[in-house]
Amino acid sequence: MARARRSDVVALLAAGAALACVAPAAAQTAMPPATDGVTDSRLFVPMIDGDARNPNRFRKPVYGRPPAFGAGRSGFNSTNARAAARKPRAAIPEPDPLPPLVPADVTVPEIYRAPPIRKPPSASPSALPSVHQRRPVVRRGPAEDDPFGPLGIRAGAFVVKPAVELSGGYDSNPPRQTQKQGSPLWMVAPELLIKSDWSRHELQFDLRGAFTGYPELPNYDRPMLDLKARSRIDITARTRAELEARYNLQADSPGDPNSPKDAAKPPRYTTVGGTAALVQRLNRLEFTLKGNADRRVYQDATLNDGTTLSLDDRNYNQVGGTLRGSYEVSPGIKPFVEAGIDRREHEPVSAFRDSDGRTLRAGLQFELTRKLTGELSAGLLTRDYDNPAFANVRAPLVDAALTYFMTPLTTVKLEMKTTVDESILPGVSGSLTRDYGLQVDHSFRRWLIGTLRFGYGTDDYEGSVREDERYRVSAGLVYKMSREIWLKGEVRQDWLRSNVGGVDYTASAVLFGVRLQR
Repeated sequence: MARARRSDVVALLAAGAALACVAPAAAQTAMPPATDGVTDSRLFVPMIDGDARNPNRFRKPVYGRPPAFGAGRSGFNSTNARAAARKPRAAIPEPDPLPPLVPADVTVPEIYRAPPIRKPPSASPSALPSVHQRRPVVRRGPAEDDPFGPLGIRAGAFVVKPAVELSGGYDSNPPRQTQKQGSPLWMVAPELLIKSDWSRHELQFDLRGAFTGYPELPNYDRPMLDLKARSRIDITARTRAELEARYNLQADSPGDPNSPKDAAKPPRYTTVGGTAALVQRLNRLEFTLKGNADRRVYQDATLNDGTTLSLDDRNYNQVGGTLRGSYEVSPGIKPFVEAGIDRREHEPVSAFRDSDGRTLRAGLQFELTRKLTGELSAGLLTRDYDNPAFANVRAPLVDAALTYFMTPLTTVKLEMKTTVDESILPGVSGSLTRDYGLQVDHSFRRWLIGTLRFGYGTDDYEGSVREDERYRVSAGLVYKMSREIWLKGEVRQDWLRSNVGGVDYTASAVLFGVRLQR
């Protein structure tokens, strides 16, 4: 009996020892029981280092069983050297808390309390729409000077602006004589402007023509053609050259005393010439040297009896030059001084009318507050004739070209010009001509422009007692239907008053037309 009990105790102890050895291994591979009778899927998930949530790219794989406690620091590392044991760092004592700015038993008035801490802008919801709902920003370009002006046709590096005006009306005195003879009139006026669009240099071609016909007085039909070609060559940032070639075809004004009295129609003449200028800028100083050459040729006049009369005695050549120096006092004010000389030589048949001209003037270019811009000058003009029988011309010189922007809707322009014209009247050396003009433009609407013009001029014939005074008043209206079509109307009145009898006249004209442009 005793032996049986002893064998049972030995068997029980052996079973306990075996169970103690198996329990740790089973604990490592044991899985939590499935819940609700569903098999746990983690049974078939490969595990690295006992954790199935971290993939291989985020955890370092562990091969085999981990070493016993303390065994990982007793071997060698990958360089076959013993790893140095890490020394524990000294503990950093925590700093004592700062005392409060205000004791707890003191009450701070509300006005001295700090404002409440607000949320940063990034923490608050945006009041703007999302990126997908936000509308694109539309940027406005600069305001146009004329929203109904032509845009032109782009041809490569050039902009072409063609236009033509077709008008009709009535003129009460086309011959500009004391005895009126009225006639209907029609007019065709083509235009062509070609301008380069280069970053440097510039080339411009400008053609303007007009033909005015009088059905009842065809002898007084008037052609006009003005052709100019200009170029600017930018040599350096401070040096440039300016060139111009010109051609002009016109007819003598009706009633011109230089025309033959028995001419069937006003004689026509052409002027051909050119100008070359060199502009040099030195800091605020600017110098301009300009030279010009022109030739005027008159056609033979047709007389009332059908014969022709040569007008070669009116042909002449003119060459001259000017030198101008200016100083820019401020960006909007530039005073200048200019001196010029010229030589006029007639055909051999009238070589005794050759003369030399000189001009000296001082003036000012300005732009004041963008309301008043232009140029104003005054000086002295002289013309000395080779033939002592002709009186020399001495006269003050006043030139002006001013633009005053009175309001955004109203513009005032003033022009003054003084010249000496040739004359073939017996005993007359030349005609001193002064012209003054005033123009007022008012925009009733952006597409409706009204214009008033006032003109006054004098012709003083040197060597003669004759003095003429010219007056002109006109009113016009332009209705801009679009950029391509404008409707125009004008009414004007002309007067000539002279101290010589039989040359005064009065003329009235009415014109209505359309302007087609691109």
